[in-house]
Amino acid sequence: MKRIFLVLAVVISGWVSGWMTACTPEEVDIPERAPEPVASAVPIRTASVAERFPHSERAFTQGLLVHQGRILESVGQNGQSALRQVDLATGKELRRIPLGTEYFAEGLAVADGKVFQLTWLNQRCFIYDARTLNRIDSVPYLGEGWGLATDGSVLYMSNGTNMITVRNPADFQVVRTISVTRNGSAQTNLNELEWVEGRLWANVWTTDNIVSINPSTGVVEEVIDLSAVYPVADRTPTADVLNGIAYDSTSGAIYVTGKNWPELYRIEIR
Repeated sequence: MKRIFLVLAVVISGWVSGWMTACTPEEVDIPERAPEPVASAVPIRTASVAERFPHSERAFTQGLLVHQGRILESVGQNGQSALRQVDLATGKELRRIPLGTEYFAEGLAVADGKVFQLTWLNQRCFIYDARTLNRIDSVPYLGEGWGLATDGSVLYMSNGTNMITVRNPADFQVVRTISVTRNGSAQTNLNELEWVEGRLWANVWTTDNIVSINPSTGVVEEVIDLSAVYPVADRTPTADVLNGIAYDSTSGAIYVTGKNWPELYRIEIR
């Protein structure tokens, strides 16, 4: 009986050994896992200077736009904040409406016959008659105010994060929000805004870049590198960062400047 058990043990041992060998990881056909999708890199375009115009080195630009053939500019800093109307060709200030010393002015937009001007930490938007520039109202909002733009129907407001708040110009109430992403990650530091041919353009604070955002998806579709427009090495000691985009829908011209920059530029995108 012992001999029979021994033979059976050998047979069973060989069978188990063969089965384990057949199932080693090297020989088992395991399907490979599909790679995670990778977001396509956003194309980067460059800008060159087509024309130069004078700009006040005391204008800490926070909002910029073209209105009735002239430049409207919101300038910041406590004690210096104001709404300026400027002649483009000469840089001459035609009108200045100062804010109280407690206010730090920010983004600017014109919609429904009114000019809307944000403030940074004061949580108040000042409203002016777009024809006369007389202040007619103000409305509160929650959080910080950075950039402001319009597509002609609604207002788009940034607060320095990757979130854009869409507001109704009739009552400044929130309609929806847009989460902005670039290459699949949050694009933060969104600052001054402008509506350009169906896309929302935003200065990226502390950089020489503008991002072009699809307003439906929040996806950054292009990056525009403006580092050659006013190179850092050429900047005056008081010149701060790039900030200010103005689009003239009549001529198609795009203007940019920065905080305390000595010039305003009409640019061409390549």
